[in-house]
Amino acid sequence: MKQDKIKKKVIELREELHYHNYRYYILNDPVISDFEYDKKLNELIKLEEDNPELYDSGSPTVRVGSDLNKEFKSRQHKIPMLSLGNTYSTEELQLFVHRVEKLAGGTIDFVCELKFDGTAISLIYEEGKLISGITRGDGYTGDDVTDNVKTIKSIPLQLQGDYPPLIEIRGEIFLSKDNFAKLNEKRLNNGETPFANPRNAAAGSLKMQNSSMVAKRPLECFVYNPVGSNIPYNSHYKNLEKIKSWGLRTSPHNALCKSFPEIINFIDKWDKEREHLPYEIDGVVIKVDDLQIREELGFTAKSPRWAISYKFKAESALTKLKGVSFQVGRTGAVTPVANLQPVKLAGTIVKRASLHNEDIIKSLDLHYNDMVYVEKGGEIIPKITNVDKPQRDSESKPVTFIINCPECNTILTRIEGEVARYCPNSASCPPQIKGKLEHFISRKAMNIEGLGSETISLLYKNGLIETISDLYRLKKEQLIKLDRIGEKSADNIIKSIEKSKSNPFSKILFALGIRYVGETVAKNVTANFKSIDNLINASYDQLILVEEIGERIANSLINFFSAYENRHLIDQLRSFGLKFEETKIEDSKLSQNLNDLSFVISGVFSRSRDELKSLIEAHGGKNVSAISAKTDYLVAGEKTGPAKLTKAEKNNIKIISEDDLLQLIYSK
Repeated sequence: MKQDKIKKKVIELREELHYHNYRYYILNDPVISDFEYDKKLNELIKLEEDNPELYDSGSPTVRVGSDLNKEFKSRQHKIPMLSLGNTYSTEELQLFVHRVEKLAGGTIDFVCELKFDGTAISLIYEEGKLISGITRGDGYTGDDVTDNVKTIKSIPLQLQGDYPPLIEIRGEIFLSKDNFAKLNEKRLNNGETPFANPRNAAAGSLKMQNSSMVAKRPLECFVYNPVGSNIPYNSHYKNLEKIKSWGLRTSPHNALCKSFPEIINFIDKWDKEREHLPYEIDGVVIKVDDLQIREELGFTAKSPRWAISYKFKAESALTKLKGVSFQVGRTGAVTPVANLQPVKLAGTIVKRASLHNEDIIKSLDLHYNDMVYVEKGGEIIPKITNVDKPQRDSESKPVTFIINCPECNTILTRIEGEVARYCPNSASCPPQIKGKLEHFISRKAMNIEGLGSETISLLYKNGLIETISDLYRLKKEQLIKLDRIGEKSADNIIKSIEKSKSNPFSKILFALGIRYVGETVAKNVTANFKSIDNLINASYDQLILVEEIGERIANSLINFFSAYENRHLIDQLRSFGLKFEETKIEDSKLSQNLNDLSFVISGVFSRSRDELKSLIEAHGGKNVSAISAKTDYLVAGEKTGPAKLTKAEKNNIKIISEDDLLQLIYSK
């Protein structure tokens, strides 16, 4: 066969196979037999093997995967993949609906979707071609698992129809109940440990480093959210219908609900019928349909304000409380943990459950050897919800909270207004020392690769590290003397520690592990105070002016920096070259006309919102998501939500137009 004919045949086979994949996996309406499909696929594989110059990363043959092991690279999400707020109560759900409708200024539509029990994925298509698949990770950064994603037959490699040039689609990868059972049966026959549940099996499969092995796992995918600037409609429900026309697989059970009773009917229906579905669901997701209203509602630091997850009641099990142990965390908080007689719950064997704090123990009236009911809070963390008191032994003793730290014997303290008890010996209590070190090196903090909790424990046990600054004193020669650390590992650790010195100030502040100072707070603080010296010298009144900082966080920062050992630690880290000031270089052509001013942008403008936000930041201003007494301006465009306008007027916030904003920027 001549080369041009071979190329033509390859293109024809690819188009045919893409079409048949769509018929089979999306429409569930195949028009050829499996035998005929396999015959065409094998013909294409042979042609591509004989003509490697015709390779195409979007060919249906990539579905079989590769035998090469591949380590995953981290990729930052352009738009964070935030988790949803959860509720188990219809009363809380009604409050959510009322709150959203009040902010929106009237009755609005919601979209109800089944909440699949799998693992989240972000799919990016460029010119209709799948170019990347990224896991959720921590919401801001995930793993690039593109090669593995391409083996999943319900994810199209090539879109069809009038798709945009660039689009990101988010969805859930899962295993059906039947395929999960078959997978576990196969593992048992091979002498392997079965997976605990379909969610773990899907997540574990997606992270396998050999894509040919992933191809053998019957993974499936439903997509549920297009994101970015190329979304066709202002209606989420219409967008779900539209992306289906591009060849993507959406759930057949989505519903547009126009009232709270309709939402409840949807929930009740699927709570009863979920056992008949071919896959596991653990609840229902309720989303605002109107994308413009979503934009008005915005986000908290952790989740969108326009969506909520209603979780079905968790499975419960009855077992015996054998004892209670107490664990010390990195902040010194002491957590009681129930040791249970092993019991099967929601697909896993549960041996331990959190008791949270002293007040929970008292409210349960918990006694040793009680028969207790255990649930999985959010289907993840086991917790004791009740005690079967009729079965209690009359001589059993009540569970009481300890007085001394179980690790260093220091007398525990309780901060006024808090439920937890703390060990105040932060300088010498081993779990606190190791916990702070583990937090410092973690991915979301300094991201020092090659070091984990076991290695930290090993270094601590051998007297090589006691404080965070000791990490920067480590030498390769010290590491290679330790068990399980070879020369290559030692090299990688030292290089990663050195690399961490280039982290920005906000990362370092978060990594210090100051109580209540999370990632978002650290970013806000460093953006406002610019340097550690300014922050150390900041007063309480200056601190509470910062977005998302209240009394508790302000006092925590003041207490941290008032301690000599913490200031000494900062001096040591600074001497090793860590950056304790904002290093953002401002374009010399841009002004600082908006210095110390905060803006909320709402509505539709002649420029994109992103462009306006960039202008504000480039001229020294700050963008905030919600109106508060600390906001200086509301930039209002067309279709600005009435609730935002009312709140701005109530707080005496200046309401300006797009032209007014430009006047502020360029008139000085």
